[in-house]
Parts: sequence; structure tokens; C-alpha cells
Amino acid sequence: MKKRIITNQVLNAFEKYLIENEKAQATREKYMRDLRCFAEYAADKLLNKNLVLDYKASLEQTYAIRSANSMLAALNSFLRFMGWHDLCVKQFRVQKEAYCSEDKELTKAEYTALVRTAEQKKNERLSLVVQTICGTGIRVSELEFITVEAVRRGEAVVSCKGKTRKIFIVKALQKKLLHYAMEQGITSGILFVTKNGKPLDHSNIWRQMKDLCEQAGVSPQKVFPHNLRHLFARTFYGIEKDIAKLADILGHSNINTTRIYIITTGAEHQRRMENMRLII
Repeated sequence: MKKRIITNQVLNAFEKYLIENEKAQATREKYMRDLRCFAEYAADKLLNKNLVLDYKASLEQTYAIRSANSMLAALNSFLRFMGWHDLCVKQFRVQKEAYCSEDKELTKAEYTALVRTAEQKKNERLSLVVQTICGTGIRVSELEFITVEAVRRGEAVVSCKGKTRKIFIVKALQKKLLHYAMEQGITSGILFVTKNGKPLDHSNIWRQMKDLCEQAGVSPQKVFPHNLRHLFARTFYGIEKDIAKLADILGHSNINTTRIYIITTGAEHQRRMENMRLII
């Protein structure tokens, strides 16, 4: 049997494969980061099923189960690409939670505090980025589709993960974004860019959001861009109660993913149980 080795040439070939299959940039970067983690673990070792199982066990000791599973997904994708199907491993089984921890859920009041703090710090761009993500439900990687032209139309056409969908921009947000564009002298193209003209990425926004936490009085572990998307999902579902429509808006292929977004806190879960009044 030919010796199985992970070389830089193989890694480059896999990255090219991800690009050709139109994986989003954030997905490609994560897959390659996770794969290099395995490559480092497997250095100078015979690549076989036992080694992969040992790596899986090490992930369980180091990472949260969901994080470990995402790393295994990247590894399995690479192993299938290489034709090493016999080395693929099963992901860890995860018990679905009936509710989420309150220390992770961003509330509307906390979201408002973050926006107000950004405004007090004279960071209008960050304030509008936060409101745009939370007000439309888009991913951070999709901010590049919020162009001056899209804002004028009141809708953005987003292409992500091989799918295209329309995102509506409510009038209040449209008015704020057009005013910002006028102030910044941006007449066309992407609205939120760095000084070098590149689209803002996750790290730019994450770092700036973290700087708001202390003054806003919001726990740092609640403050990250993707939590704004979760708040949009919970708020929409609280009004519409239509999970299929919400999945379309968020761009989810699997409705089970959408269910994760609308999970409530333990306090909310308890309140609903109290309202059932089943104890006589």
C-alpha cells in the first residue's frame, strides 16, 4: 500500500478543490486551518485509522463537542477528497438542547446598548454594521453585498454557498445607510470597507464590537457578529412563527440549522412551562 502522507502539495490541491466547489472564503479558511491542525498532529506518524481515532479522542479533550465535530467534518472532507474513505470517522453524537444558556444569548436591550455605545464613541460605521447585520439577518461574509446600489433599491441580492437570495432593507435602515454613504462620499459599490478599500471582515468587526462591551455593560462572551444574526432569527420567529420562511431568509439549506438559531433561554423556557398551568 502506498504510504499516506499529508504534504504542502496535497494541502494546496485540497484548497483548490474547495475553491472549485465554490466554498465560501470563511469556510475554506476554516477547513484549511482545521486540516493543518490535524497535519501537525500527524507529523512523522503513519497515517492510519488508529491515528485518526486518537486525534478524534484528543479533540474531545480539548474542544467543545460542536467545535470538535466541525473539525472532524473538515478532516473527513479532506480524506474523501484523497480517496482515503477507510480513514473517515464518525462525529460525536450531540444531545439537542431544549434551551440555551442565558450567558450566551444577546438580548434586544443589550443589542441596543451596543449600538448606542458605538454612537457615543463616534463610530458610526460600526453602529451601522451592527444594525445592518441584526436588521437583515445576513452573515458577516455577506456584508459585501450591501452596496450603495442595493441600499437605493431597498434590497440586496446575496450569493453565498452556491445559493442566491434577496435580502430586504427596511426603510429606517435604508435611510441611515444612504445618509452614511452621502457623508462618506461613497457613490457606488460596497458600503462598508476598510481604509484600503477592502470589505470589512469578521476579525475587523469582532475586535471593534469587543471594545464596546465594558461601556455598554454587556458580557464579552455574548458579543460577536454571529450573535446578531441569532437575535434577528429569534425576533423574526417570535413575530411570524414560520421557521420555513426564516430558513429561506437566513439562507439555510437544512431547517435543523434554523432551529438552533431560535432556541430560547432557560428562563424563557421556564416561563412558558409556568404558563401551561398543568399543576392542579
